[in-house]
Amino acid sequence: MPLWKIAWRSIQHRAVASALTAFSMALGVALVVAVLVIYHVLDRSFRRSSQGYDMIVGPAKGSPLEIVLSTVYYLQAPRGTIPYEIYEELSHGRFATEVAAAIPVCIGGSYAGFPVVGTVPELFEEFRYLGDRPYEFEPGGRNFSPDAPFEAVIGATVARRAGLRVGDTFRVTHGLAEQGGHEHPDEFTIVGVLKPTGTPNDRALFVNIEGFWKLHQHDARHGKASEEEESVNPMDGDGDEATSETEAHDENHRELTAVLVKRDWTNSAKALALPMQVSKEPGVQSVIPTEEVAKLFEGLLGNIQTILLIFAVLIVVVAGIGLMVSIYNSMNERKLEIAIMRALGAKRSTVMAVILLESILLSLGGGAIGVLLGHGLIGAFSGVILEETGVRVSALSFQTVELILVPGLIILASVVGYLPALVAYRTDVAKAIASGV
Repeated sequence: MPLWKIAWRSIQHRAVASALTAFSMALGVALVVAVLVIYHVLDRSFRRSSQGYDMIVGPAKGSPLEIVLSTVYYLQAPRGTIPYEIYEELSHGRFATEVAAAIPVCIGGSYAGFPVVGTVPELFEEFRYLGDRPYEFEPGGRNFSPDAPFEAVIGATVARRAGLRVGDTFRVTHGLAEQGGHEHPDEFTIVGVLKPTGTPNDRALFVNIEGFWKLHQHDARHGKASEEEESVNPMDGDGDEATSETEAHDENHRELTAVLVKRDWTNSAKALALPMQVSKEPGVQSVIPTEEVAKLFEGLLGNIQTILLIFAVLIVVVAGIGLMVSIYNSMNERKLEIAIMRALGAKRSTVMAVILLESILLSLGGGAIGVLLGHGLIGAFSGVILEETGVRVSALSFQTVELILVPGLIILASVVGYLPALVAYRTDVAKAIASGV
């Protein structure tokens, strides 16, 4: 009979203890798999979310990472604004020859807790997500028109969680409603719902930038009008003139949160120099989003992954020690069995190999269950992860690095199984048979 079958029969004979030992190993392996897969998916999603454009021009206030977190991922409020003239210089001015596409964005306000982004329809025409995938709309929807200031497009997560669809309207809340923000009186009409992209855009509402400006111009005029009402006598007849001057000032004083830029690499030298050239403009800075995301992952998140992996590996090692204790404790019960094998002609090395194989089979069996359990849990919670973070994960998101688990578990099983195997190797046949009679 092959040695592995003898080891398997021994495992079956101690079914309950073997199952518990394998399950403890499975839990540790499942945690390792979950950490590896989720970190890889997050890393890929964060990096790819910023690949539709390779440069962001934002305010000089704050750090480059803050600009990326606010503009690309909508995770914090912008730190300032930049003049509209910067966009004009990038789109058809001094820097236009090095720019393939420039998209203005204004971020401010919210609806149902989701950020509102003012932009132009070219955002969904010029850029791609997750590498080279074009933006698509759910049936019956379309992109908003440049000449319709109060049209909007919403992300898939917004549509699902807020219960919105094409034809519905919404009002933008200035600031956060729970912090006392107020609703603007003007309504935006939804003309399109984006198909799920697995990017932060699933959790945003995109409105025509003209309508976005009109909302904020209304706020500015309202504030200035209140001040003028206190300083201007209504009987003087100067109020209308002052209001006209305010409106004209608002129309000419447009500001942006940032400009998303896709560089023209026809002339690679000029394209590479563009960020430095633009950063020389007063009040602005150029950011390469992929570089900032790489720093974030290699610094903070990379350390978190390392710490989680260390804990997961320690759990596997503890499970391995439990495996050793389980087999070692069974040696007293199996002395007669081992003695009979020796009496029938089995060598000491053969007996030792059977115990090592038993340890390896339990370890690999628990590891296989752990891999299935880890991927199963990822699949079970994929909907929650997508809902809360916008990151798409799958139970089939297998990582090549997981293959390291196989030799790792074999080595661990061999190490922890060595002591019980050594006990079996040194079993005194005569004493064992005598005590078993």
